[in-house]
Amino acid sequence: MKAVLLYEYGGAENLRYEDTDQPAIGDDEVLVRVRATSINPVDFKLRSGEMRAYMPLDFPAVLGRDLAGEVVSSGKDVSGFNKGMRVMALANGTYAECTVAKADVLAPVPDALSFQQAAALPLVITTGAQLIERAIKPSAGQTILVTGALGGVGRAAVHVARKHKARVIAGVRGNEREEAARLPVDEVVAIDDEKAVAKLTDLDAIADTVGGATIKRLLRTIRSGGVLGSVLGKPEGADKYPIRIEAFMATPDASRLYQLADDVARGEFSIPIARTMSLADVQEAHRIAERGGTGGKIILVP
Repeated sequence: MKAVLLYEYGGAENLRYEDTDQPAIGDDEVLVRVRATSINPVDFKLRSGEMRAYMPLDFPAVLGRDLAGEVVSSGKDVSGFNKGMRVMALANGTYAECTVAKADVLAPVPDALSFQQAAALPLVITTGAQLIERAIKPSAGQTILVTGALGGVGRAAVHVARKHKARVIAGVRGNEREEAARLPVDEVVAIDDEKAVAKLTDLDAIADTVGGATIKRLLRTIRSGGVLGSVLGKPEGADKYPIRIEAFMATPDASRLYQLADDVARGEFSIPIARTMSLADVQEAHRIAERGGTGGKIILVP
């Protein structure tokens, strides 16, 4: 089979699309033919070595977290995943024509979604949901600022926060305010505008997907006893504020993934797709994704 192999840390040129052995299947695993995957920031952070202290790679490594495809075969301890079944998952090693995944991370693809649409979802919607439900744990009526609300994780966080009947503020750049106004939020704030940020006070929580200097400026807007939920680690200097800090990494949750994917299928929210590219063009796809500003996910099709 073909896969994208990484033999050492470095730039996008280190990604090699070449022949390799099909992965062996374990008793509790499912072999899936990958019909589509997508690029997430964690992919190029792993590739470059930026995350080697937290998530070291064993070389040669196959990157990729989003899986949408068809069941090829199942291990002897697996039931309910028949050959040809359309499945999706937050998995590993999905930059390939085939991959294996534990049966308990796999969810059916809703009928209304294509493989490409499904491939845009697993990591970002799982992360967005867990940012709200596991890190912040909101009560109805609380005010939550979602930074980077137009990103995939941000859009999912907005959707889930609203499901919990929170009051949601979309935090975006000033030049994104018009687009963000189309989100189902109660307010839009330009978080790169110091005057706008100065008006924010007594927030119950911030769901942060941006990090860096932006979140440092925003920490003072959280009320005493409020919560900062972050997908980017604990911000420097956060300990001096009387708030609870919940930094986390998403973990697979097949049932929640299916529920949220079904919400997407029903049109309740969406994760935009900027473009679809061949897996063979992974080097160029990584360069485009790393530059940013695409306005949506880049889908890779083997």
